[in-house]
Amino acid sequence: MKRLLFFCHIMLVFVVFASCDDNDSFTTNPSSILSFSKDTVSMDTVFSTVPTSTYTFWVYNHNDDGLRLSQVRLARGNQSGFRVNVDGTYLDNSMGSLVRDLEVRGGDSIRVFVELTSSLTNSSDPQLVEDNLVFTLESGTEQRVNLRAYSWDALLCRNVVISRDTTIASSKPVVVYGGLTVDSGATLTVTAPTKLYFHSDAGIDVYGRLVISGSAGNDVVLRGDRTDRMFDYLPYDRVSGQWQGIRFRPSSTGNTIAYADIHSATDGIVCDSAAYDSISPRLSLANVTIHNCRGAGIKAYNAYIKAENCQITNTLGDCMAIYGGKASVLYCTLAQFYPFDAQRGVALRFANRYGEADYPLHQMECCNSLVTGYASDEMMGETGDTLVAFNYRFYDCILRTPPIGDSLLLEKFVNVVFEVPEDTVQGTDHFVNIDTDNLYYDFHLDSLSTARGRAKSIDACPLDRDGRERGQAPDVGCYQYFGREGATSGRR
Repeated sequence: MKRLLFFCHIMLVFVVFASCDDNDSFTTNPSSILSFSKDTVSMDTVFSTVPTSTYTFWVYNHNDDGLRLSQVRLARGNQSGFRVNVDGTYLDNSMGSLVRDLEVRGGDSIRVFVELTSSLTNSSDPQLVEDNLVFTLESGTEQRVNLRAYSWDALLCRNVVISRDTTIASSKPVVVYGGLTVDSGATLTVTAPTKLYFHSDAGIDVYGRLVISGSAGNDVVLRGDRTDRMFDYLPYDRVSGQWQGIRFRPSSTGNTIAYADIHSATDGIVCDSAAYDSISPRLSLANVTIHNCRGAGIKAYNAYIKAENCQITNTLGDCMAIYGGKASVLYCTLAQFYPFDAQRGVALRFANRYGEADYPLHQMECCNSLVTGYASDEMMGETGDTLVAFNYRFYDCILRTPPIGDSLLLEKFVNVVFEVPEDTVQGTDHFVNIDTDNLYYDFHLDSLSTARGRAKSIDACPLDRDGRERGQAPDVGCYQYFGREGATSGRR
């Protein structure tokens, strides 16, 4: 028995050493080379002086024998701003941006991590930043992986408080950390071609007054600051909840937003409850897109708001929620196709109560607007105490809600089309593109949409969201149908 155990022990040692010999076999044959999961690491557009997120790729040795790397280096040393970690070893930029004597065993792989902090380019346009990561094998063979990005000089703002009248008009991107606060008594004006990029902790908090003034074909853009991708097909810019949105505090009045693109926020716009003013709107929106929010698109409490030629689409909460006050909704597209949660809100909610608080709905008028989405009912009117005002009217709209049977209620709906799932053209059929796989949407009207030619002509609103003439046969919703050429504001 002892001899048998001794023999088994010897055989085990032999097998272990034999396997070690196989794994430790290295070759210097020039034909034995590495393979890479990608030959180019592209970071798209990055902001100068702002560290990027981490990009990775794999280095494979598909040979039976191991390969030794005499060195891995950045071709430009420390001049490009790239930082590299190879299999846990950092390429120290103060030591030549290289690492020596690495091994990749046969059939094995190592992982490489790449980041970039680019220098200022002193240019208004993004500039190419490029380097090569050079792998030098023991055989002398060199292999390269290209590293590239476009560096864009930006204005960086941190925890800014606007205490006096201020205008932002910048051709450079404006990156905001911590938020912008507009103090009581101050007005912040933002004009085209300004693009505001908000970090995840940032938004606009308005105690004073906010004026956003773009123009047709030249929106002021408010979005998150991540310019990279969640997946190869999906930019973070198409992912909701990237920044905090805009909040109007009770002291804020006289706010106007025209020709603006607000997207991928938590809540797009929130108007806090304040003393009701039936004469002067707290917020006027004209030709505004609010899209892809993780909360609500617009949520207003006891406020007077006006929305004209607005696209408010795809929100986890309601696209538009009016709790009391007064609202005028004219030529708007409210479409609820939020893809991430079946418990999404509705396209339009209006009520005279929120929680335990009464908010009299003094007046809500919705005219020439398209309200649709996935659900069979995308419009919720909710009333609490019957003694609290609950006044609303719909004119010349398409509403995705079951037909009204009550004759008294039906008087509140004038020349309205009630859309149901059984209709030949309904929901997504109205629009040019609803691509839930790639989260790409175009809310311009499709040629088959029943919204075409159904609106009532209103002299006070002759142009559509894109600033184009509606003509004598206006369409319901914010976009007039002109075919697919020339319009871009509805694409996101």
